Amino acid sequence: MKTALLLFAVTMTLSQPVAIAESGFYDFKVEAIDGSLFDFNSLRGKRVMIVNTASRCGLTPQYEALEKLYREYGASGNFVIIGFPANNFANQEPGTNEEILEFCTSNYGVTFPMMSKISVRGDDMHPLYRWLTKKEKNGVEDSRVTWNFQKYLIDENGELADVVPPRVRPDSERIVDWITGK
Repeated sequence: MKTALLLFAVTMTLSQPVAIAESGFYDFKVEAIDGSLFDFNSLRGKRVMIVNTASRCGLTPQYEALEKLYREYGASGNFVIIGFPANNFANQEPGTNEEILEFCTSNYGVTFPMMSKISVRGDDMHPLYRWLTKKEKNGVEDSRVTWNFQKYLIDENGELADVVPPRVRPDSERIVDWITGK
């Protein structure tokens, strides 16, 4: 009986999207766009921008600014951008992970980490986005993902530092000042 229960638990775990978090930002493990496991514990001591992305959105050209920002400030090893493709707004990210990766790399030269496509709102909201949007989980504030390219800034201690609206460009003074500690 114990073997059957264990097998059932393992099967259920493997059939669910990868997202494990118990208490904080660094506890998350998510699926990267290539299917590998990305452990947020590797982000300790870094400033992190989490951004939900889409390939067919009027804001899609922000990929260019995101990549430029990543190349300029990520080289130090103290800043990383993590993209999460999501199809929650007007069916603007309908592709597969493979199609999304091809689009991002061939059109915008994206080198920052991209994760597997997820949901950023609704009943099927990914656990990371539940953490990002619920004060009871992140300890800072409630928020709502309003559109593609909303940015969540996480400080080097794994704490939510700011929620930046989608239309604010990634290379805005507000974000650059946060990255550089001004």
